[in-house]
Amino acid sequence: MATDPSAHRLRLLLVLAEELHFGRAAKRLFISQPAFSRQIRTLEEHLGVPLVERSTRRVELTPAGEALLPRMRAAVDALDALRGAAEAEARPAEPDRVVLGGYVSGLPALRILVDELRKRHAVPEVEWRAVGPVEQARVVLDGEVDGVACYGPMPEGLRTLRLATEPRFVCLADTHPLADREALTLADLADEPVIGFPPEMGREWRDFWAADPRPDGKPVRYTDQTGVTLEACVSLVSLGNGIRFVSGSSRELLPWPGVRFIPVTDLPPCTALLAWSASRPPSPAFGSLLRALSAYLRTVGDVTVGSAKGDRPRDAVALAGKRTAR
Repeated sequence: MATDPSAHRLRLLLVLAEELHFGRAAKRLFISQPAFSRQIRTLEEHLGVPLVERSTRRVELTPAGEALLPRMRAAVDALDALRGAAEAEARPAEPDRVVLGGYVSGLPALRILVDELRKRHAVPEVEWRAVGPVEQARVVLDGEVDGVACYGPMPEGLRTLRLATEPRFVCLADTHPLADREALTLADLADEPVIGFPPEMGREWRDFWAADPRPDGKPVRYTDQTGVTLEACVSLVSLGNGIRFVSGSSRELLPWPGVRFIPVTDLPPCTALLAWSASRPPSPAFGSLLRALSAYLRTVGDVTVGSAKGDRPRDAVALAGKRTAR
């Protein structure tokens, strides 16, 4: 029996109809190809009709898929319009409130900047919601939050504002032979297995955060154990199950017994971002926050969060506050 399809799966099918290639469509949306394929099959099961013809050479819509495509696009557009209207109706009651999502390690730069702005002039009230790294793009695209504080790279369909640059560190067990080093290179870590990523994490994200492949072209070896949250990854590292690369502020936010955070001198830094939907106009309050942030960032230049010196400096976030308070 057919059941109601989700708007998320309809959006996936629309992207697949444009790309006619599972790999390209999955990469565009920053999810793994197996996860993307499963979502399309679930959509077909819910509708009770095959939508896509798959072969080793090509992907094309079935006659049913072609016939239903305009209705799917209309349904997604209608849901977006409904959500926009509902948001507009809700705004008069809370004209100065912005809802932002973010995982714990993605918040420091934005929190610092918002605090600095509050010292200078009024900015909208910000409500923070915990959002995991797997769902951070979805909650923005689906309109559950105004924006999300995150680390790049991010998928298409989102606009971004660069907030800060952070050095990246390797997290390894304090019993590891390299744990006493003051700094490391990717060559030092060439043979170290990296804690695996869940299939929902897109390949571009995984490749960036695993430094895969390495500068010499060698692919990374992943462990069988996967970690979604920072806490889970650091816990696995503390047990000697592999290594993970993390942002500079993560070690300050999540001190953990049995691990060390060591700077990797040739690992490119990561970028903290504020991301929001490119298909919906921002609310007046969120637009006000974006303008204030953009203007302030133009005056202070690039912001750096997380010192690259020492094991776990207690002033990592304080340094960034001093950097921006000009």
